[in-house]
Amino acid sequence: MATQEPSPPSSMESNKPGFPKKILGNKLEDKHLCNCCHNILRRPFQAQCGHRFCSYCFNRTVSNGPQKCNACIKEDIFEEPTSVLKQGCAFPDNAVRREVESLSAVCINEDCTWEGTIKEYELNHEGKCEFMIIPCPSCKERIRFNEQERHNERECPERTLNCKYCKEPFHFKNIKAHDEICPKYPMICEGCAKKKIPREKYVDHIKLCTKFRTPCRFHVVGCDMSVEKEKIHDHERAYAYEHLNLLLHYIMGMKVSMEGLQPQGLEVAGHKLLELQQSLRELEARVSQLSTTSSGPPVQGAAASSSSSSTCSAGPPGPPASAPLPPPPTLPPSLSVSTSFTPLPSSVGAALELQLHSEKTKVAELGRRCTELEVKAGTFENVVCVLNREVERFATTMEASNRQHKLDQDKIEALSNKVRQLERTVGLKDLTVVEMEGRLREMSATTFDGVFIWRISDFAKKRQDAIAGRAPAMFSPAFYTSKYGYKMCLRIYLNGDGTGRGSHLSLFFVVMRGLNDALLKWPFNQKVTLMLLDQSNREHIIDAFRPDVTSSSFQRPVSEMNIASGCPLFCPLSKLDGKNSYIRDDTIFIKAIVDLTGL
Repeated sequence: MATQEPSPPSSMESNKPGFPKKILGNKLEDKHLCNCCHNILRRPFQAQCGHRFCSYCFNRTVSNGPQKCNACIKEDIFEEPTSVLKQGCAFPDNAVRREVESLSAVCINEDCTWEGTIKEYELNHEGKCEFMIIPCPSCKERIRFNEQERHNERECPERTLNCKYCKEPFHFKNIKAHDEICPKYPMICEGCAKKKIPREKYVDHIKLCTKFRTPCRFHVVGCDMSVEKEKIHDHERAYAYEHLNLLLHYIMGMKVSMEGLQPQGLEVAGHKLLELQQSLRELEARVSQLSTTSSGPPVQGAAASSSSSSTCSAGPPGPPASAPLPPPPTLPPSLSVSTSFTPLPSSVGAALELQLHSEKTKVAELGRRCTELEVKAGTFENVVCVLNREVERFATTMEASNRQHKLDQDKIEALSNKVRQLERTVGLKDLTVVEMEGRLREMSATTFDGVFIWRISDFAKKRQDAIAGRAPAMFSPAFYTSKYGYKMCLRIYLNGDGTGRGSHLSLFFVVMRGLNDALLKWPFNQKVTLMLLDQSNREHIIDAFRPDVTSSSFQRPVSEMNIASGCPLFCPLSKLDGKNSYIRDDTIFIKAIVDLTGL
């Protein structure tokens, strides 16, 4: 067995398990197999017990700590500590590696005719075979490597295409839906048959197209024909009679509806009809009386005529008080009836007959009009019933709409509350992000070796703010003596502090409260060196001090940070005026070094 050596560098290791057994073109031997994955060894390692493993398999096995060798247990040769696998107990077996890499190999992918050695397979063919079966990243269908491009362009149902009209991307499965809304999709005019009209311009086209069929202007009164725009006037001339007839029926319907809204007309007509019937009965009675009177002696008839004439002119008929007439002779009924409708020989009888005929005509006319009014009244009742049903339906619809409106309002209110809640959540998240960004910047500047370089940019502006009193002091990011050591920072006064105000740049050292203070020695007693760096690397300004262990500035912090301690007369401001090598590009560098001796 070769002498034990440390594990090889990562360049000699692999992040893959062993080669599949099927690639071996000749007889397989057990010494070429990994005792973990049981495949052909890839970058073989040999453990102290003599068993071989792939580099990947060995590192994965010992990643969780020392492990017993399963091969030793299986062969019943387990022996401690030789059979315990752990980091540093195995070495690369280069002899077996060369032997394995020289074995003949074939490609395991169907239809691939590649042949060579395992070394050539790993370098030139593994993962690159055109016949390798891989899953499509979009639809997960298993395809050959050499068919990937064609599948992505022509077959994948999840592939993304660009619309050839509007150039917008969409998924292939949404092609029909996109065609329905694409503003550039070519349309065909149903009138002029013009092709390739973009959908966004189709409405403007049909407004101007003379071949487009549009409804007749009389469709509101019943004309259901659609006519080309250029032939609309010809249609209206050719169908003028039909249009007028439809319009007449429409107006008559409106008139009936309007008259039906005046029910007092029926009452007036009824009163007139009763008056005319009463007048007709009175006239018939007078005619009967005159006919009876005319059957007497001539003299009496003349007198009666005279009397009737005077009576007709003076008032209603009746026998005179001074000379009563004798009773008329008895006649058969048939003769009596015929006499009542026979024209009177006198002019008065003829006039009465004409008046009677005129009154009967009026009565017939009134009867006809009364019938029409009854029909209109029936129509009105039907219209009222229909309107009542419509009003009920409208009321039901309004009630349903009101309920839906209330539900919509409640939903809107709930959504508004949710939006406000989300806005508050987003605001809190924004504050958290800002806080995390600040912490990230602070951590990026943090050091853990007691050496800290503080870069202060925009020096001129910050010094003016210090002179004006807007920001007299600045704190640096925190730094540490070690990962679990003291937490510290620097505090600088660009216009001086205390005895150095207005004349010196004051620099102080601050001990901060850390998470591991309970494990550290207190008071803080490490030497501190403060430096203003000369950016030409010629003459740095340096001051150093050792902490006063009796000062509260170096005791274990009970608040966020202790009182600052340092050099109020660190650097005269005169050195920073004019041209100097401490300020370059309006930036200075402060360096702090904490002596770690004794920690």
